[in-house]
Amino acid sequence: MFYSQDIDGALDDKVKGGLSKAVLDRELERARPALDKIRRWRDDGTLPLLKLPARRDDLEALRPHAERFARFEHVVVMGMGGSSMGGKTLVALKDKGFGPAPGRPKLWFMDNVDPATYAELKARLPLDRTGFIPISKSGGTPETLVQLFAVLEGTPASHVLASTEATDNPLRRLATRLGCTILDHDPKIGGRYSALSLVGLLPAMIAGVDCAAVREGAASVLDPVLAANDTKALAPAIGAALSVGLDRERNVNMTVLMPYVDRLETFAFWYRQIWAESLGKEGKGTTPIRALGTVDQHSQTQLYLGGPRDKLFTLLIEDTTGRGVVVSPQLTGGDKAMDYLSGHTMGDLLLAEADATAATLIQDGRPTRLIRVKTVDERVMGALMMHYMLETMFAAELWGINAFDQPAVESSKVLTRQYLSQRRKS
Repeated sequence: MFYSQDIDGALDDKVKGGLSKAVLDRELERARPALDKIRRWRDDGTLPLLKLPARRDDLEALRPHAERFARFEHVVVMGMGGSSMGGKTLVALKDKGFGPAPGRPKLWFMDNVDPATYAELKARLPLDRTGFIPISKSGGTPETLVQLFAVLEGTPASHVLASTEATDNPLRRLATRLGCTILDHDPKIGGRYSALSLVGLLPAMIAGVDCAAVREGAASVLDPVLAANDTKALAPAIGAALSVGLDRERNVNMTVLMPYVDRLETFAFWYRQIWAESLGKEGKGTTPIRALGTVDQHSQTQLYLGGPRDKLFTLLIEDTTGRGVVVSPQLTGGDKAMDYLSGHTMGDLLLAEADATAATLIQDGRPTRLIRVKTVDERVMGALMMHYMLETMFAAELWGINAFDQPAVESSKVLTRQYLSQRRKS
């Protein structure tokens, strides 16, 4: 395993507001039918994302496209929700906010349609040295189409690489008419589950991410699930049983994911989408909240410790011991108020703050799960992504809902089209 999961701080023998071991075991038993479903979905092709961790042939086919786009100075990824979030999460492994790795283009993920933002993009980026990757599984996502229209004038076809399913749809027709390269988006892999497919891995490969290692990490979590006869030792099933059990027994209906790693900030947003869009149905589900340590110790922790007892906390902690410059006694100048920093690194401080937050939450009776990693790299990221995909599937089984549709979102899409048509007529 590339990570460890500790739920002791969420059980009632350690925290007053925790879940009993009996209820946890009950929910894990109820989750067992999901094992057969997951195996069946993989074997019969219902859920092809479950075959991706073992594949490498598609990565080789993707490589020439990635190498071609890696020669641009900038690459703009156009996609909504999961069509953007998976790639953005993986690219954060290489671009830590200060620009791309040497010899790689800067990737921009345009996941909104604010006209002021697009005006700035066109004004700032050298469009003659910029590639564009519009992504829409259905090919009819209006935001993605308008994003592409906004930059088409004067953009050569060779600068556009579209991804959409192999049906007669608006994006495919447009890309075909323009003479752009088109990559087939698997119609059975929904956007929020697409991070391990070409949707997430093409931008990642352009950025220099080792995509085979991402898949290796994902396989390390998936393979034990496919081989298991029960759920008791499966980290994703345990996480799902904990969330659902706390919701049912303790009215803990919010779940906070708080990484103490800047490179996982976007991962927390990715998690928020997959959990909310997959599970918020029929009056069920819990509300995902994204936080970031240590930033939100100074902005959210007061509420977490002094507010309603309706939250499960998951702290995602990297072992940063000894990383960074050591604070020497000479730097503190003998100031006793800074003695506790002397001899330590920035990484020591970050880890101490993470552990202190965890201990404080648990002492205050707030259910707290700890996920620890030694370092954040491609294998760890793939493992975490697969963990949360599977945890979401197990939770859907426990709540008795479909993890793969989004009826409420579809309703708003229909109304959007109606409003635009009505305004044009008036």
